Amino acid sequence: MATIYPFRALRPRPDLAARVAAVPYDVVNTDEARALADGNPLSFLRVSRAEIELPASTDPHADAVYVRAAANFAHLREAALVVEDAPALYFYRLTMGAHVQTGVAACFSIDEYDGGVIKKHERTRRDKEDDRTRHMMALGAQTGPVFLTYRASGDVAAIASRATASAPLFDFTAPDGVRHTVWRAPDEDRDAAVRAFGRIPALYIADGHHRAASAARTRAEMKKTGAKGASLGDGADVNTVLAVAFPHDQMQVLPYNRLVKDLGGAPPAKFLADVEQRFAVREGPAAPSTRGEISMYFDGTWRTLRPRVPPDPKDAIASLDVSVLQDGLLGPVLKIADVRTDTRIDFVGGARGTNALEDAVNSGAFAVAFSMFPVSVADLMAVSDAGGIMPPKSTWFEPKLRDGLLSHLI
Repeated sequence: MATIYPFRALRPRPDLAARVAAVPYDVVNTDEARALADGNPLSFLRVSRAEIELPASTDPHADAVYVRAAANFAHLREAALVVEDAPALYFYRLTMGAHVQTGVAACFSIDEYDGGVIKKHERTRRDKEDDRTRHMMALGAQTGPVFLTYRASGDVAAIASRATASAPLFDFTAPDGVRHTVWRAPDEDRDAAVRAFGRIPALYIADGHHRAASAARTRAEMKKTGAKGASLGDGADVNTVLAVAFPHDQMQVLPYNRLVKDLGGAPPAKFLADVEQRFAVREGPAAPSTRGEISMYFDGTWRTLRPRVPPDPKDAIASLDVSVLQDGLLGPVLKIADVRTDTRIDFVGGARGTNALEDAVNSGAFAVAFSMFPVSVADLMAVSDAGGIMPPKSTWFEPKLRDGLLSHLI
């Protein structure tokens, strides 16, 4: 069963929350982060992507970046942040157009992450773990929450309804149009939520596998070096990881689309012939209408692909459309064996729409684009429950949490 810990959050003053809050560190590159933080000295990107304040040639993983991050974090604490007087839980609501989802922000057990109560569906890369582990060690804090989901609980829903009926701690709309509203739960709802989560058998990482893995590595590193963690009297110490958990029936998964730079040396006619050997092909539309279909943009035309040999629906991984695309086309036709390391492939979150795919191909920068039907939360849970690993870049969750609103001092 899941254990959650109230914690004494480090958070912005309410009047400064909108200026402090920043997109997650890993959804922007250095240039994009620099542009977003421009003119805002309180932007949390100056902590999460501190290389934006250093010369453009600076390696984002250079020692100077972590030193600068720690200095900027200390400055931000002086200028805009406060530590809560008592341990609390928070309800964090994301509103994107008509879509609304409300999660519980708390600290979660790293032992339960190691033991499988908090389930994974993605492999992590050592270099990305190294980066966030160094970042956590330099700051002495976890500053970006892991994004969790769980099978919806009526008990938690009732508590959330009560706790969010009062005035929020933060309430602002970010430049991308997503509204972020955060409530600090009253003590009685805090305690009730802890008990309710104790009846939830499993949590699932939706987004933030590297943050979770880095929190576990930070704990191990601190124990190894004898570093003393924060002692705030809240029980949420280095043995826990900051996260926000949303009920599965409120989650929104958008497609994670693919762009490929070239045809692997094949002439266009040969490429199309190879595709037609493996897939039934018809014209349009730009977005697949159902699972089992993949839309391909090539030579100015959208085509719908269906595998001539359908995958076994009982195989939770092989039956995913991203697996069908990889096993039936990217690998054998375009010679892309590993999408994590091949520089010929790029990925586009579904929030950018299919026009972004068309523009990329029409510009000549890419040769072909693939528009995917979104993976479902049920797919994610099925793979995780089986102990499986989903193909890389399978899911794009939207809207996203903001860094800097709630940090966990370790």
